[in-house]
Amino acid sequence: MKKVEAIIRREMLERVRDALDKAGFHGLTISEVRGAGTQRGYTESYRGVRAAIMFRPKVKMELVVDDESVEKVISVICENAVTGEVGDGKIFVIPVEDAVRIRTQQKGQDAL
Repeated sequence: MKKVEAIIRREMLERVRDALDKAGFHGLTISEVRGAGTQRGYTESYRGVRAAIMFRPKVKMELVVDDESVEKVISVICENAVTGEVGDGKIFVIPVEDAVRIRTQQKGQDAL
């Protein structure tokens, strides 16, 4: 099993979620996050005052899938989260040792 973490633009969330759902990946967790990548933030003007904004608002999506589904999940996220601009996000794939469904105590793949 693998945990796929995708940091994407907030405005792309519904599009990505719908595409994942359509592809058969229903279980996911969403968190509102803030971060900076290679662009190192941006400068904004408000009432004539310039302010440096270091951390951009993003959404972190987390899914745990079987090893065979990782490439499909990555493909769906990339196809639906891309704008072609700096700041589209990143995807991380992390090994998962085990999973347990609390209600039934099912483990491993059965818990997904």
